Amino acid sequence: MAHLEVELVDAEGRVWSGQATMVTAPTVEGEIGILVGHEPLLAVLRAGEVRVKPLEGPVVRGTVTGGFLSVDDDVVTLVADEAVVVPGTGASTR
Repeated sequence: MAHLEVELVDAEGRVWSGQATMVTAPTVEGEIGILVGHEPLLAVLRAGEVRVKPLEGPVVRGTVTGGFLSVDDDVVTLVADEAVVVPGTGASTR
């Protein structure tokens, strides 16, 4: 099954990483959804909610305060000024 490799990091380190089928994130131009096969992209994040649909388990929800998002070859990297995974929605790596 095709999937995305996702990593959410902030200034303190990795907040969450794993395999997913979809990522949604707030950008300065509006909310964006990323699926497998998405074109390469670099976008500026605004404050808001990030949602990751992992291959298994519940949707991981987190908040970011800004930063940027990169997509290339089904690898999604979110580099946030500050990021927090909402408790109960997915295991944080911190």
